[in-house]
Amino acid sequence: MVDKKITSLIPHRPPFLWVDRIISISADVIETEKVVEENLEVFAGHYPDNPLMPGVLLCEAIFQSGALLLAESLQHNDENKIPILTKISDARFKRRVLPGETISIQVKLIETISSVCILKGNARVNGELAVKTKFSCALIDP
Repeated sequence: MVDKKITSLIPHRPPFLWVDRIISISADVIETEKVVEENLEVFAGHYPDNPLMPGVLLCEAIFQSGALLLAESLQHNDENKIPILTKISDARFKRRVLPGETISIQVKLIETISSVCILKGNARVNGELAVKTKFSCALIDP
């Protein structure tokens, strides 16, 4: 079931919504979760005999969590902007994520320069780092 708070903040919808739940949110940090369902269609083609979550989708879960953080902040400031991913850097993949596991995601806003936000995030499984990355988003008019 899709959390209505999430869909009120970002335009992503299943099957391309990679955040299930907001755990906590503050002015500059968000924590979210995603359960990697065992029956995801992507597993039929991504190492079908040994399925694992594609790294690009793990990063997307981090980016969507960052978009939630920024959207919540914009909503509080009555700004009608949307965050668009503009840069990805320093992505490091440290651990496989398997079907049935739960990803814990944390994203921190590092700084905002004009209409560009710089963030860093990570995804963990059972406290173990799976991926970390830095990224930037531009805040644009819809």
